[in-house]
Amino acid sequence: MSQENGVEDVDHGPAAREVAAPPSQEGRLERAIGAEVRRLRRASGATLAEMSVRTGISKPMLSKIEHAQTSCSLTTLARLADALDIPVTAFFRGADVEREAVHTRAGAGARIVARGTRVGHDYTLLGGLRGQHKRMEAHLVTLTERSEEFPLFQHPGTELLYMLEGRMVYSHGESNYELLPGDALQIDGNGLHGPRDLMELPIRFLSVVAHPDAGIEE
Repeated sequence: MSQENGVEDVDHGPAAREVAAPPSQEGRLERAIGAEVRRLRRASGATLAEMSVRTGISKPMLSKIEHAQTSCSLTTLARLADALDIPVTAFFRGADVEREAVHTRAGAGARIVARGTRVGHDYTLLGGLRGQHKRMEAHLVTLTERSEEFPLFQHPGTELLYMLEGRMVYSHGESNYELLPGDALQIDGNGLHGPRDLMELPIRFLSVVAHPDAGIEE
């Protein structure tokens, strides 16, 4: 928390970051740069006056930049980047026009046929985000029948399990975890994992897999 002109510079949490409606595309780049300049300056603990001294940019001009009231030259951005010890490209975060989202309505997810399907293991794909550097997939898993042999899984990346219904023992490597509704288990996908004992049926849990960057070994 810092003070400028005797007024506390306070972040009131998510409510303070809400917007009434999506802004127009005009001035989008200026708004993105201004928001990042303001955020990074605050994170550094510097006031507008202090940043003005560091950069040689007047305080009124800095205020205009932060409020998207003027366009920033590359020279000005370079001065700000040097003062904050960051790359110039950091100011362009949030400037992308499109952001990917996947909306899957209840009951509309694709059913995945896997090894466990024949013994009452149902896998429903809730959606997958695939970007240049990351991929995330979410499944709703429903187990309705006990079996003597359970399928085991192994994959790169990290997996999060969140129990919704039932009770089971889930194995990961040499360890076993009893999971109840509301329990979460985050595991390294490279370790062999899967249900070990279905203690209370039916069982439903959410499985979210975050795959590693392409070409990066874990």
